Amino acid sequence: MGIYLNPGNSGFEQICRGEYVDKTGLIKLVNQRIYGPDNLLCISRPRRFGKSYAAKMLCAYYDCSCDSRRLFEKKKIAGTKAYSAHLNQYNVIYLDIIGFISAARRQGISLREVPNIIVETIRDELFLLDPELPSEKSFTECLIRHAEKPNGRTFIFIIDEWDAMIREAANDKIAQKAYLNLLREWFKNSNFTSKAVAAAYMTGILPIKKDGAQSAISDFQEYSILNPGQFAEFTGFTEQEVRRLCKKKRMDFEEVKFWYDGYDFSENRSVYNPFSVSRAMAVKECHSFWRESSAAESLMTYINMDFDGMQEIISRLITGEELEIYTGSFENDFETFRSRDDILTLLIHLGYLTYKNSDHTVRIPNEEVRGEFRNILEREDVNHKWMELIRRSQKLLDDTISGNEEAVADAIGEIREEQYAPQYYNNEQSLRSVIKFAYIVTFGRYMKIEEMPSGKGIADIVFIPKRLYNLPALVVELKWNKTSGGAISQIKAKKYPEVIEDYGGEVLLVGINYDEKTKTHSCKIERI
Repeated sequence: MGIYLNPGNSGFEQICRGEYVDKTGLIKLVNQRIYGPDNLLCISRPRRFGKSYAAKMLCAYYDCSCDSRRLFEKKKIAGTKAYSAHLNQYNVIYLDIIGFISAARRQGISLREVPNIIVETIRDELFLLDPELPSEKSFTECLIRHAEKPNGRTFIFIIDEWDAMIREAANDKIAQKAYLNLLREWFKNSNFTSKAVAAAYMTGILPIKKDGAQSAISDFQEYSILNPGQFAEFTGFTEQEVRRLCKKKRMDFEEVKFWYDGYDFSENRSVYNPFSVSRAMAVKECHSFWRESSAAESLMTYINMDFDGMQEIISRLITGEELEIYTGSFENDFETFRSRDDILTLLIHLGYLTYKNSDHTVRIPNEEVRGEFRNILEREDVNHKWMELIRRSQKLLDDTISGNEEAVADAIGEIREEQYAPQYYNNEQSLRSVIKFAYIVTFGRYMKIEEMPSGKGIADIVFIPKRLYNLPALVVELKWNKTSGGAISQIKAKKYPEVIEDYGGEVLLVGINYDEKTKTHSCKIERI
């Protein structure tokens, strides 16, 4: 048992001691590909979405140097036909590329040497496993020689954060080329893969680059966050899994859903951030765990670029809008941006946004991530455009509270003209989008509820102030080609304010109408 060659099952055993959610169904998918034409898999996921957990699980299952039956006998994989046939039957080469990079930097070694360090490290362990191997032969030849021995075994490669060298050596093409040549030697060599490689499973953040620079891994079957296919349920926690955790830990499921749900991959599949759910269960409290990660710092860089009106787009997403984007032009790197859609696509891969394939729309998935976007609005180094947006939104809120109806109507009209094309401004739903964008300053100070059941009907938008703020509640009713006065009358007739009668503070009734003929907004405000 080594560190990188046949590392054993201790990593997965430690995971199982915690609140482990059974994801061993992933093993079944890998088993189906062993020795097949599609036995090279590349799975890209955001940080903190369980990539390393999956890698350690696969190591424990396939590693021939240990007996892992006790770890898997009560798991889902144990009920499959091929379970025993593959359990602990292979040599496993497990590489955490981030670990090699960190070690090189600590020792002051150039990243260009990382590929050589990887080979020499595994080679040393291979010769401990099989001292009879000829030392003058190449690394791949030694692996073949071992696999072809009567008592030899083929290899399963498990590479965690495979793209770390591409990301960390972004400005060093020599280092990148050396690393890609290593992968090419392993996985573009049909003689080697057919004789020595049972399967390969690689994880990373970004998909394989499209320009051919990463052709060393073009033979891999790829499953990204945009198209996870049958691997979708192993991207994070499913709703059923989260319900079971909440029941066991006596947590409010609806609150957990509000905070961590939202990564949708089909009409019937909802996926939760696994790291955040696990942390919430551990501390028995829901809040943002993203801010504990350095990954959140990168968000500011991309937004402050303000590429093609990026900041206004993010503002609209914060308010809850879903926006159509084109993901096909993204070059699968952190440097090449030709449009704001490329940046939005990157944010999908980083886990800050989620993508719905059915209608090609993007949105912020949940309250946890929305909070990270909101934090940006409060930073002192935020771009001046954001500050101007917040200033205008604050004035709109002030005018609403003071009852300045004309100023409110004018401000909403200005925002509509600046942010929304006329052809898309054609119904009450589009008016709702403008209102949410206009009142973006309420985030953090108010709880916003859309289509809130109340009295005898459903209120369009209700803003309830948080306890720390001495602000009135807002009950907003929207109309299209009617009157703002009629909106106020409906609020009263339907008794919308009844739902917040326990709030106890001042309540403002706000009616807003858009007239298509005059292309103007009107507003009525009453206090109760």
